[in-house]
Amino acid sequence: MATSFIEYLATALFALAVIHTFSVPVFARMANKGGPHAGLWHLLSEVEAVFGVWAAVLVAFMVVFVGVGDAVAYVESANFTEPAFVFAIMVVAASRPIIAVVNMLVKLLAGLLPMRRELSMYFVILAFVPLAGSFITEPAAMTLAALLLRDAYFRRHGQEGFKYLTLGVLFVNISIGGVLTAYAAPPVLMVANTFGWDSAYMATHFGWRAALAVLISAGAATILCRNYLLDGTIGVASAEKDRAPVPPIVIAIHIAFLVAIVLSAHHMPIFMGLLLLFVGYAYAYRHHQNPLMIREGLMVGFFLAGLVVLGGLQKWWLQDLLGGLSPTVLFWGSAMLTAITDNAALTYLGSLVEGTSETWRYMLVAGAVTGGGLTVIANAPNPAGFAILKNTFPDGAISPLKLLAAAAPPTLIAAVLFLL
Repeated sequence: MATSFIEYLATALFALAVIHTFSVPVFARMANKGGPHAGLWHLLSEVEAVFGVWAAVLVAFMVVFVGVGDAVAYVESANFTEPAFVFAIMVVAASRPIIAVVNMLVKLLAGLLPMRRELSMYFVILAFVPLAGSFITEPAAMTLAALLLRDAYFRRHGQEGFKYLTLGVLFVNISIGGVLTAYAAPPVLMVANTFGWDSAYMATHFGWRAALAVLISAGAATILCRNYLLDGTIGVASAEKDRAPVPPIVIAIHIAFLVAIVLSAHHMPIFMGLLLLFVGYAYAYRHHQNPLMIREGLMVGFFLAGLVVLGGLQKWWLQDLLGGLSPTVLFWGSAMLTAITDNAALTYLGSLVEGTSETWRYMLVAGAVTGGGLTVIANAPNPAGFAILKNTFPDGAISPLKLLAAAAPPTLIAAVLFLL
């Protein structure tokens, strides 16, 4: 009886947390007005804090209704590897040497395209960086793409429509851009072993469709934003021009740390140990660094950890709902449910349904990755993009409804290709 009550309570708090994410701009405007409670409104306007705060409320209720022991046991049973990994990869990927080498590669690739540099740079960031997520993981790709967009295009005030359109395409492309392999996208990673999918299967069944959708959406965004990109008011940031270049040996060491953390993504003690070594090295050679994104990474990890705690008690309704859907309905249902819950949690619960066909499994995962750009909670890397880009938007907050509207067209493009 107590367990059922806690499950109902967790679902009610989960719903409140979802409503809270859509209310963030309201709290941001209240915080900007000042007053005795401005600090509280500012806390509530931090989208990265939303699920962590409501997860803490859930744990407090569990302590009261089922006891400290059961509450602690539940928290300890949760798997926090993904939040910790996103934190670690975000800190390393956002370091100056990594950004420097990625910026160099983006410029090199942009120079090969038959279009003006202002257009080709934008296209490469929205298309090829998300596709690189299939190899360096989606959280790393999101971090790199968001930083490049912030420094090159988002620093100028205004241009709100341009920023939301870009953000919607970025989130969708990151979500589907990681499915060329079996280890880079969280919703794929959760089911790959259970379904018997390897990287060859992913490339032939998902990869080419995702790559085509990414290129179409990035190309359409480049065409739509052509005037903004060519008007001379948006360009590559020049802050780095006054600094000495990063030595190749420092870049090589940073890349080695990044690769090692990616390879140890399933083993929290190893990649967290590597992160601590990296932080020590970065501070030893801080003249080659920008400030590490420790605070932003911790906030994103807090968000995802809260999502794990709250999402772990949604099985009672999600699994039965998914199991009762036909494949085509499942695709659209999965895409829509992803907007209000993490797509990795959704595919994991779907993998527990017994007696499913290969078509049903394909539709489950395809729908989950298709809807992964609709909201901040839809895909694990999204909070990282939010944390990096939110201060370039009015009131320092990103409107969930405007993001949803901007992400809808690239989501439909992805849906058409996955349903072919």
